[in-house]
Amino acid sequence: MSITEARRAQRRNPNGAIVVSDVMTGHMIGRIGNISEAGMLLVASEPMREDALYQLQFTLPGSTAAREATIDVGAHLLWTGAAHTPGQSLCGLRFLTLSPAHLAALRDWVGR
Repeated sequence: MSITEARRAQRRNPNGAIVVSDVMTGHMIGRIGNISEAGMLLVASEPMREDALYQLQFTLPGSTAAREATIDVGAHLLWTGAAHTPGQSLCGLRFLTLSPAHLAALRDWVGR
């Protein structure tokens, strides 16, 4: 079984940079590599700790059919790995808390 087949939720790669901030520190910690309603690949520009919990915020770009949506999410950092760019790492996060409205906006955006 491939990684793609093992994933339950559809993922979307953003067309441009979607900045991710740590709500607790107010710092920009990276950008979204890909995202689903269950989690995301974060291209981190700040040091991240495996098995840590984070409160994150990002804004999904709008389209002609929908406005942009700012999403707040509680996430568990499952793994980290080296990125091709020095000073960056790849991080796999699983979403733990997401309001119903933010989940609906995320599902809509991923499905487009």
